[in-house]
Amino acid sequence: MMTDLPKLDLPKFFRACKPSKTLRISNPDDKQYYIDFSSVRGETIIQELKRTITILHPEEKTCQLFTGHIGCGKSTELLRLKAELEQQDFHVVYFESNESLDLSNIDVTDILLAIASAVSKSLEEIHIDVNPGMIRDFVRKANEFLQTPIDLEAKFSVILAELTVKTKNSSDFRSQLRQYLEPRTSSILQSINDELLQPAQQKLNHKGKKGLVVIIDNLDRIDNVPKSNGQYQPEYLFVERGDQLNNLNCHVVYTIPLILTYSNALGRLQNRFGKPPKVLPMVAVKRRDQSDYTQGIELLKQMVMSRAFPGVSWTQSQNLITKVFENVDTLERLCKVSGGHLRDIFLLLHGCLEKQDPPISHDCLEQVITANRNLLSKAIDPQEWKLLQQVSIQGIAGDEQYTMLIKDMFVFEYMDEDGSWFEVKPMLQECPEFRL
Repeated sequence: MMTDLPKLDLPKFFRACKPSKTLRISNPDDKQYYIDFSSVRGETIIQELKRTITILHPEEKTCQLFTGHIGCGKSTELLRLKAELEQQDFHVVYFESNESLDLSNIDVTDILLAIASAVSKSLEEIHIDVNPGMIRDFVRKANEFLQTPIDLEAKFSVILAELTVKTKNSSDFRSQLRQYLEPRTSSILQSINDELLQPAQQKLNHKGKKGLVVIIDNLDRIDNVPKSNGQYQPEYLFVERGDQLNNLNCHVVYTIPLILTYSNALGRLQNRFGKPPKVLPMVAVKRRDQSDYTQGIELLKQMVMSRAFPGVSWTQSQNLITKVFENVDTLERLCKVSGGHLRDIFLLLHGCLEKQDPPISHDCLEQVITANRNLLSKAIDPQEWKLLQQVSIQGIAGDEQYTMLIKDMFVFEYMDEDGSWFEVKPMLQECPEFRL
């Protein structure tokens, strides 16, 4: 028994449970919150990504695709990959694409320039100077073409950052810039490789680094909208233009929309990149036979309690559950109704903390679950309810309607020793429309 029980810091707990919070494992405070779910996801994705870079192809360029449901913990896992690669003396450039790109309307040149900007900024921070003349020339000519003020005497990273910000914030500017850059994509790619990435690799080697790794996060959030050629944006970028994205002269990890793994374009996607995407499954709370998956539930409970009492072992924090919840059953209910979707746990928990101070009562949790369930059900039409009922009986069919259920996170994907399987979001299973 613990004699000196720690006190719950409510504001800190609330901040730690922010649904959009991404854990940065290199930060000691965040590391206290991290739980390794690989044993209950059915896959060791991050270890596979790292192994490809560090063991199988340490001196060659690699390009890997990574996906999963939005909010299932991909960003946290990618930052874990970054930290582990840095421990093995790789220079890792991680950036969130949505900060510099308009994900509703994006093209290959946008991604390439964003990568060049992030890499050059990262190199300048460790005092490696880069000054790609040909890319500067592209920017100078684009500047003349667009007649927009950009300080061409600034550092290379600053020039590119200013260009990407203008591209993101102005649709007219973006359209005009693409008119100039798109016909020159191959030349821009070659310039990035020859004048930025290759010299960077050499200078990094001189500093004792084994190589350069670029991780582009949040591209899985690009809108599934049609481009001018009729293809939907994810297929256009990663299939139609995949050869160019696959041709950067360094290790690259792209996040891609989960919907691509269920589309007819999957075979062509694999051909473009030479391997299938790595999918991060949901944390399982049930088995295929619908029995409780105790190990998954226990790790989710541990995750919640680590946010309340960071640095306290799970053995000790089990004695503290009633400081946060009315009883253990309330915490277990939270974990089960989430379906193992990490962001959903924190959305529900945030809702409870907005209503009352801990310990959170069972009634409070049920009120928040009901409110979220009612909100979700409004977005589902009668045909979709029928499809959801079919999923619970026969799984996912290869129909576009089913893939949309996954995209909208009405259906979750899990993994076990027999492969992937699907389950309707538990909150929706409690709706009267689902049980009809």
